Amino acid sequence: MKAKVTLIDKLQFSAVSDSNHAIILDAGKDMSYDQGCRPKELVLMGLIGCTGMDVASLLRKMRVPFKDITISADAEISTEHPKIFTKIHIIYTIIGDNIDESKVEKAITLSHERYCGVTTMLQKSAKITNSYNIEKEKQGE
Repeated sequence: MKAKVTLIDKLQFSAVSDSNHAIILDAGKDMSYDQGCRPKELVLMGLIGCTGMDVASLLRKMRVPFKDITISADAEISTEHPKIFTKIHIIYTIIGDNIDESKVEKAITLSHERYCGVTTMLQKSAKITNSYNIEKEKQGE
């Protein structure tokens, strides 16, 4: 895997992935333009994106009839440099009718313990916990 960043101006960078997708990274208005994600934000988004792909794929294989999945994360960062994640809590919201809770638990566990490489990397420095909610599909949606 490869990636490349190129300085645009101040602390704003254009980043290009090995798969040739681009994003802007930036610092806040006090140091730059505040027009892109901060690097640690991207790491956190990468974590929940990685586990989300696992969980969605696993639930489909288990034939769980979900309509949507939303995943959020709350992270604590150390106060001393280098400022790293020390705790991360991931919250999964599975939306749909007739959702088998045991299959949701199994998919999340498999993601965290076996499939999500981002989780494995971040667990070296941060305690990662999770919880989930199952919500009924709203009528008319």
